[in-house]
Amino acid sequence: MKRILWVVLLASLALPLAAFADNSVDFTNSGGTLSGGTGGLTLSGSTLIAINGINGLQTGINLGTLSFSTGALASGNLQTSGTFAAGGTFTIVSNTLGTLFSGSFDSPVKWQVVELANGTHNYTLTGTISGTWEGRGKVFGATIQLTIATGKGSFNGSTTISSGDTNIVVPEPSSLTLIGTGLVGLAGALKRKLKA
Repeated sequence: MKRILWVVLLASLALPLAAFADNSVDFTNSGGTLSGGTGGLTLSGSTLIAINGINGLQTGINLGTLSFSTGALASGNLQTSGTFAAGGTFTIVSNTLGTLFSGSFDSPVKWQVVELANGTHNYTLTGTISGTWEGRGKVFGATIQLTIATGKGSFNGSTTISSGDTNIVVPEPSSLTLIGTGLVGLAGALKRKLKA
């Protein structure tokens, strides 16, 4: 009997574990202007050209917009490399579904220069984000944005984004149901064991 109880108990615990097999949604953006200074950087006018993970892969020249602002420069400088404070805003809007993600940078944002063989410069901006998915539960993600080569000069307050990639981990809607089922099963098994 004890063996059956343990099998039921383990099965009840295994059910909610499947709920944590989260889905991720990947967004690719292109273009837009990255501007700012020591007070922070802002991306505006960048369009979504691919969304992978919502009804499969969608591609197009304008599926929506991606915009953000960082916190203030915390260390380093804009010409070489630096770190911006966490905070700011980060928003992804679909033309058909409305606001998908609304949040902010939840850790310092890295700003790095890449010097190319021909002497020109690209910059990358990377950071982790957290916020709400479609106005509901909290989700987490990461982004990397690559600028178009700024020439042989350094960043002077404004440049164009070549492309960017943002990945958001979105829990499946059934997660809470499965977790609840597992907890109810566990509670019942423990109650029966205590009575024995």
